[in-house]
Amino acid sequence: MNDLRLRLLTLICERAYRQGDFTLSSGLKSSYYIDGKQVTLDAEGAWLTGKLLFELLPEGTQAVGGLTLGADPIATAVSVISYGEGRPIPAFIVRKQAKDHGANQQVEGPKLPPRSRVVIVEDVVTTGGSALQAVTAVEALGWQVAAILTVVDRQQGGAERYASQGYPFQALFTIPELQAHYSRTR
Repeated sequence: MNDLRLRLLTLICERAYRQGDFTLSSGLKSSYYIDGKQVTLDAEGAWLTGKLLFELLPEGTQAVGGLTLGADPIATAVSVISYGEGRPIPAFIVRKQAKDHGANQQVEGPKLPPRSRVVIVEDVVTTGGSALQAVTAVEALGWQVAAILTVVDRQQGGAERYASQGYPFQALFTIPELQAHYSRTR
């Protein structure tokens, strides 16, 4: 594991991973919870997340974003890193539902032409529902989803769901990897 990945994994274990009784956004019960925003809203955590996910972007990516709120700091971090790398890629935000005022938009960000290649990002994937909600919104604009990327895959069906619908998927970390590191560092 390279130094950047190891440092991000350590931050996740220290700041975001909790054990206990939780109900996830998917409705599933869990003995652990990952509060990704504790890392992605931190300066170091955002930089590491942006840098590592930028390296996973498929060639030709024209924008990066996902469902608000978990994806917002991640998309912004990737966009900022992309500028520093000399390959500026704008970020976008997908609302859970379209605004009922103004331009009535569900997707906020750049005005891209149809068939633009975009990447959906997420802090934690469980069943895949949040990212697929973002996929539906961007595909309604005619954009093409080049990949779905996450920081942590809980390995509870999300990857299989994406594969069954033809979306390439990558995670920086799997839950067994995170839990093993957590156990070693406690």
